[in-house]
Amino acid sequence: MKSLTKRQREVFDFLRVCAHENGYWPSFREIQEHFGFRSTNAVMGHLRALESKGVISRVPGQARTFRIVDVGPRSSEVEEVVEIPVFGSIAAGYPDGVEQGDALGRLQVNMRSAGYQKKNFALRVRGDSMIGAGIFDGDTVVVEPKQPKLGDVVVALIDGESTLKRFFQNAAGVPFLKSENENYPEMHPVGELVVQGVARSVIRDL
Repeated sequence: MKSLTKRQREVFDFLRVCAHENGYWPSFREIQEHFGFRSTNAVMGHLRALESKGVISRVPGQARTFRIVDVGPRSSEVEEVVEIPVFGSIAAGYPDGVEQGDALGRLQVNMRSAGYQKKNFALRVRGDSMIGAGIFDGDTVVVEPKQPKLGDVVVALIDGESTLKRFFQNAAGVPFLKSENENYPEMHPVGELVVQGVARSVIRDL
């Protein structure tokens, strides 16, 4: 591995912090804004320089996707990065009809440090019913398709409409949903309640 310039080291350290602490790779726009670059072309130039010096590598088959090469004692180790789809928004308020359709974008996440899986997906949050759980309007929630435990924050279809709430059951074992905002009532299904996945992390743009 060749030595890095001061700026290349700063960019590389920023990538490592985001990947390890947040569990996801920053977008080109986030890198541009963090360092005050004039365009994303400058970001690409720095990433290519880091690639040529062996500290990041390109993900095969993905033109603008990189991953970090471990530069510690096990220098041959590469952090496993996966892209998960970002679908449409999810109501964190009263439920609404949501059509996921094709992914609106992709989110690069670090599987090893954050425990993400390839089957995960992400949704944009709309509304304020989960603010008590630290989930705000405009956040991105990463969801893992699995059976919930009582108290989990879930993406659920309640009577055919989609929402983000906590999962509970009453004394008779009938499931219902509860918000994290006292302005919203509990939600009990008239017909059915189907959990599509459990929210495992929140990503917020600052």
